[in-house]
Amino acid sequence: MSTGSRNPWEAWARSVPPLACASARQPRPDPAATATRLAQAGLAGQYAVYEGEGGVWHFAAGSAVSVTADATGITARAAGRSWTSRTDGEPLTAFADALAALRDAGGGNRRFYGWAAFELAHLLHADPGPAGDRPLLHALVPEVEVTLTGEETVVRAVDEAWVRKVADLLAEPGAERTVPDEPTPERAEGVIAAGATAYGRAVSRTVEDIRAGLLEKAVVSRKVPLPAGLRPDFPATYLAGRRANTPARSYLLDLGGYRAAGFSPETVLEVGEDGRVSTQPLAGTRALGADPEENERLRTELLSDPKEIHEHAVSVRLAWEEMAAVCRPDSVVAEEFMAVRRRGSVQHLASRVTGSLRPGAGPWDAFAALFPAITATGVSKRAALRALARHEEGPRGLYGGAVFRGDTAGALDAALVLRTLIGAGNEAWLRAGAGVTAQSSPEREIEETCEKLRSVAPYLRLSEG
Repeated sequence: MSTGSRNPWEAWARSVPPLACASARQPRPDPAATATRLAQAGLAGQYAVYEGEGGVWHFAAGSAVSVTADATGITARAAGRSWTSRTDGEPLTAFADALAALRDAGGGNRRFYGWAAFELAHLLHADPGPAGDRPLLHALVPEVEVTLTGEETVVRAVDEAWVRKVADLLAEPGAERTVPDEPTPERAEGVIAAGATAYGRAVSRTVEDIRAGLLEKAVVSRKVPLPAGLRPDFPATYLAGRRANTPARSYLLDLGGYRAAGFSPETVLEVGEDGRVSTQPLAGTRALGADPEENERLRTELLSDPKEIHEHAVSVRLAWEEMAAVCRPDSVVAEEFMAVRRRGSVQHLASRVTGSLRPGAGPWDAFAALFPAITATGVSKRAALRALARHEEGPRGLYGGAVFRGDTAGALDAALVLRTLIGAGNEAWLRAGAGVTAQSSPEREIEETCEKLRSVAPYLRLSEG
């Protein structure tokens, strides 16, 4: 996704105000709760909370500056104006060009927060038809950003008025809010069970495709709508779920038409300003509960199950190949292979593949190669995408896509959207999938989706309305 010397988005980039004012304050005792409170404050039309590596939380808010791209067009907004252009079926290239213009416009390192919908994958790797006409990429350039670490709280904003507004919120004692009741175990299990029978049939059809030689693996998912008449409280769900989960990344957002509260088990990619790139495929699953002896038994079973080991190995192999396409020769290594990682209600086989970007390649080149995560699609990626278009009902949207935080110095951190409550318009839903191979049975894959849904469903905070 590299760009040329002239960028058509220069006028837009010059209209984007930098975060010129900064203030450092004492660390917060509970950064997750602080970030959630800022999200609840309604500071701007859009916001994102992103928990990065090492327990660092970021809160960003704004409404004036954004970039949105679909299969045919891209729109950038700033200072009350809009700039539009065609994407000609390459929205990621246009999106990267717009963000590169921010880098070239000066004003220091600019940060952005956003998401990529799963259907972008069809334009990158398969057939353009299933990409549809909905937005595929969206980014917010914030007017205010708060970074919460164990050492300090840093507020950056476009002006002093924003700094004071956030400082006043941080100075307030924790306000009492009416929090919807948590669901009963019976209601949570009722949510989880929705659509299981139809999902089993989709698994069976996918196994037939695999045995016919069309592909090696597909991650088939099912959508689980929330019960009619119940409205989710996304911030309350996020905080309750984060207390109980052990994610690689977490996020809470109301951004570009989507609302989400999620606890991602893995990253699609992590790119540093030095060009080091990393991806973290997780594939192979067993439940994780309150009984240590049972957890250890399931862990041992996971490490010796031929189906799970095969599923994981082919995912790591493809991750290696995708990394090699954008990295320096001989720089790609598996720093970790088939460890077991605990992620909320499940435990996974986990590996990490790293490399160094080749000259001329940037973070969006790596994103184009690795998106969507192998563990949300399958092997080969092209064949798996075609199988998913045949066997899944409707588009995935945000599920299986990415929520990301990046900057114009070259860093990009993208979380895989799994274990997430998602909302758009008047709808809200969960979604979960399982890796289907030739050895799969519908019963086991249904069970696996239920295990994963238990990372979110018990922590839903719902009210009537």
